[in-house]
Amino acid sequence: MFQVDIIEKCKQNNRQAQMQLYNQYCEGMYIVAKRFLKDATDAEDVVQEAFIKAFTKLHQYKAEVTFGAWLKRIVVNMSIDVLKSKKQHLVELDEVHLKVVDTVIDDKWLVEDSVTLQDIKEAIEALPDKYRYVVMLYLIEGYDHQEISEILKISEVASRTQLSRGKSKLQDALKLKKNGTRY
Repeated sequence: MFQVDIIEKCKQNNRQAQMQLYNQYCEGMYIVAKRFLKDATDAEDVVQEAFIKAFTKLHQYKAEVTFGAWLKRIVVNMSIDVLKSKKQHLVELDEVHLKVVDTVIDDKWLVEDSVTLQDIKEAIEALPDKYRYVVMLYLIEGYDHQEISEILKISEVASRTQLSRGKSKLQDALKLKKNGTRY
């Protein structure tokens, strides 16, 4: 069954089609939520709520982007809302997603070989929320500044500024002092 057919059936409240769509995307959306939320239960709750919201708002889906991208935006927004409401620190990253750090051409993203995955996690967690959210959305989730501005309800200029400042703070946190200890 084609994606369009499944979505059309979901719009008609077909439970089998909804379950098929859920099964297709639930694991990927959980991974997205878990990158923002440390707590597995919170991530599961966000995914469940995101699917409920998606199914109730499916009439608003215009297929301008893939269904997965549309759903991912819902998951990211809901994850950020949970973080804001709990004022928690975020980020459980794995090595696959941190490979992006090495592939970005900007020299400011380059780090010493001695920097560990744990060092990077701690440095991201230590960023102020406004920088951390933009860094996560841009670097890890791959959103552009227009999308980040819509998600966080800030201007594109603010998104670029916060990314630049976040990158700078991240770079400073990952630099080695002369005696080999970190800042």
